[in-house]
Amino acid sequence: MPNAAYHLRAPIRRETSVVFASPHSACDYPAWFLAQALPDALAMRSSEDAFIDQLFGTAPQHGAPLLLAGMPRAFVDLNRSADELDPALIHGVRHAGHNPRVASGLGVIPRVVAGGRAIYDGKMSLPEARRRIDLYWRPYHAALIGEMDRAHKDFGRAILIDCHSMPHEALDGTVRPGARRPDVVLGDRFGASASRDVTERIEAAFTRAGLCVVRNTPFAGAYITQTYGRPPRGRHAVQVEIDRALYMNEKKIQPSADFAAFQALMTGVIAELADIGRPARMPLAAE
Repeated sequence: MPNAAYHLRAPIRRETSVVFASPHSACDYPAWFLAQALPDALAMRSSEDAFIDQLFGTAPQHGAPLLLAGMPRAFVDLNRSADELDPALIHGVRHAGHNPRVASGLGVIPRVVAGGRAIYDGKMSLPEARRRIDLYWRPYHAALIGEMDRAHKDFGRAILIDCHSMPHEALDGTVRPGARRPDVVLGDRFGASASRDVTERIEAAFTRAGLCVVRNTPFAGAYITQTYGRPPRGRHAVQVEIDRALYMNEKKIQPSADFAAFQALMTGVIAELADIGRPARMPLAAE
């Protein structure tokens, strides 16, 4: 089994209500899992948000925690509800109404990787599915709840930056002729998971870095933003999707020649994002 449910990189001193989290960047695949899977190792990694943990790695330097998944998305998807079980994959699960994510094979235990390629040759038992959820899904979300609760207690509100990446082709067909192709898609569930001022400040941080930003199309946020975003209660959640072509070779899942430059650009963005939740009276970490 993967070695850990999650990895928490905590700042030396917590200085902001912002919490960064990456539920899909892990690449710790058990050898037995890869041996049984139908796709090869490279194809299995196609569902990852590869290198997002590195792009957001400076968050603790700016007084914010960074929570990282310990297991890969193909093993357990942390951005799904624990009850989004796929009857086409798991024995003993009943159909419980139409769920488009589950129907497409992208439940909490995914049936497919990117491109719709099947992971398994057959079904798994319900106890095995529940074991994965108990060992990995529940601890990750317990940690995320803990970080959000602490931010709210210390600063009066909590702001979750839910860090993801998107295939370059994901925006094909969504860009108007002559318009600039978006680099970043922010998902706040059309204002339901974060207040307007929070989303606007997140957008401004990326825009000032020279990136083209759109909201909610084609990604408005999934389980995590829906669950943790409660603006009336001072809890905000925004999903950030970054175009993989900006920093990696998607076919080889390797950093591109532009990776270091983009990582440096992201360092500045992260500093601005952390400032969103920093009390006005608190000096900047670099001062």
